[in-house]
Amino acid sequence: MNRKQLFDNQGYLVLEQFNTEEECDSLMLRAQELSSTYNFEGHPSVFQTSEQSKTTDDYFLNSGDKIAYFFEKDAFDEKSKLKTDLFHSLNKIGHGLHDLDEVYNAFSRSEQMKNLIKELGLDDYLLIQSMHILKHAKIGGVVDVHQDSTFLYTEPESCIGFWFALEDATISNGCLWAKPGGHKTTLRSWFTRKANGGTEMKILDESPMSTEGMIPLEVKKGTCIVLNGLLPHYSLPNTSGKSRQAYAIHTIDKNARYPKENWLQRDMDKVKGFFDA
Repeated sequence: MNRKQLFDNQGYLVLEQFNTEEECDSLMLRAQELSSTYNFEGHPSVFQTSEQSKTTDDYFLNSGDKIAYFFEKDAFDEKSKLKTDLFHSLNKIGHGLHDLDEVYNAFSRSEQMKNLIKELGLDDYLLIQSMHILKHAKIGGVVDVHQDSTFLYTEPESCIGFWFALEDATISNGCLWAKPGGHKTTLRSWFTRKANGGTEMKILDESPMSTEGMIPLEVKKGTCIVLNGLLPHYSLPNTSGKSRQAYAIHTIDKNARYPKENWLQRDMDKVKGFFDA
């Protein structure tokens, strides 16, 4: 069974030693460099006002073609001051890293990625989103069971994610969990923009997503995990003393319809594929 057949059968691929340690280290260093230049004063998470929800929504909704910074849920104290240093207060950086930063662009469009894209028959796919997930030691929180297509909906469904372990991912520091073959199901929900501002989760299928049969995908640094957009997956909190940094990119078929209701909006004429840059 080749990689494409295995991916089609189980809904994910685990590709060990996909990236070198040096390539992983380059992204982790770049994340620190970027965050060191970020002035968070005035960030929507700081203000405790009646407009906080709307401001936070706007910051999030406008991040598709930017390098934006998102804090951990409990990063601030009651006086809106960071409990720790900036870098260790961040949950992730996104969502246009792959197009706006040379280091992330080189990683996202590496020769091994281009070869994998060809092998999986995804030559017509576009890189629409990227994010550096920090999952700091003792701080990184839970990521609930979800399907990536919920957040990058297309007609027909086409979302495929690539998750890169920049550090070892274990059960104790919050590795991914997924069920082999779990993608052979329906899309449960669609995360959309509301017409009058903000976001909402539209329920498409009320069937619950069970974690029964899910297994931990414990992987070494440098591993790439490919995820079908319908595959339910999740990660638990990082309870260990070791961080679990990861980088993720999400792709869609350029021939599929990308609705204006999707939360992430970009000028689709400017969204590039793997061989365009």
